[in-house]
Amino acid sequence: MSAAHPIISITGSSGAGTTSVKRIFEQIFRREKVEASFIEGDAFHRYDRAGMKAKVEEETRNGNPNFTHFNVEANELETLEAIFEEYGRKGTGRTRTYVHDEDEAALYGTTPGTFTEWREFGPSDLLFYEGLHGCVVTETVDLPRHADLKIGVVPVINLEWIQKIHRDRATRGYSAEAVMDVILRRMPDYTRYIVPQFSLTNINFQRVPIVDTSNPFIARWIPTPDESMLVIRFANPRGIDFPYLLSMIHNSFMSRANSIVVPGNKLDLAMQLILTPLILQLIERKRRVA
Repeated sequence: MSAAHPIISITGSSGAGTTSVKRIFEQIFRREKVEASFIEGDAFHRYDRAGMKAKVEEETRNGNPNFTHFNVEANELETLEAIFEEYGRKGTGRTRTYVHDEDEAALYGTTPGTFTEWREFGPSDLLFYEGLHGCVVTETVDLPRHADLKIGVVPVINLEWIQKIHRDRATRGYSAEAVMDVILRRMPDYTRYIVPQFSLTNINFQRVPIVDTSNPFIARWIPTPDESMLVIRFANPRGIDFPYLLSMIHNSFMSRANSIVVPGNKLDLAMQLILTPLILQLIERKRRVA
């Protein structure tokens, strides 16, 4: 962690909703005039699309049919940690972009399923990471020790699957069967590498549907925010003004001493109320040491 060059890390699996959370952070940054450098976790995949396909086939031949991007070996996490360390020390670093589709290909001038060239950050107030492995710990990597604010985005598993199925079918052209195959293949890596990270975050935002999601593979619609509740868990509730949050977010309540439950359609409001003062604390600390 670094007072002079703070890092915010958002962790969640594919389909969890981290992109929506990133947009809320961007709103706060604009309103509070905070200049952020951005890193996407996909930029640190070890393989491009063709290379990953070949690696999956190789792992399958070697008796591992469950190799996915969730696996730490499928990602350049040593490089990511080095960039976290450099940013915390000097406020500098680099990133690249993984190009997902034709729209991004037109924007970046390269083929879908490949990476752009590495590029340096400009000067910024903080570094913002969003991806799969922001709080991962292995024998050689310890990413959470570099981050000043760690956020988990964790819908309950059936909802996460529904969101992924609908997203991949709509934006990537996958069949429901193909998405189901991906979900089943990644479960071992999900439980081994993704789930443990949510015990290392400062705050978790978990959306819980209040409609039947018993069979996510046949769900015709994603449960709406109005059909959900949001469980917000604080690892350290000291300093969190729960009475203020309860008064500002109607129909909210405390479920545990460190957890507040709010209506699902209040995600934006809840994140604005909770995260704005935490971000401003990071910026004030940065200015004190400058």
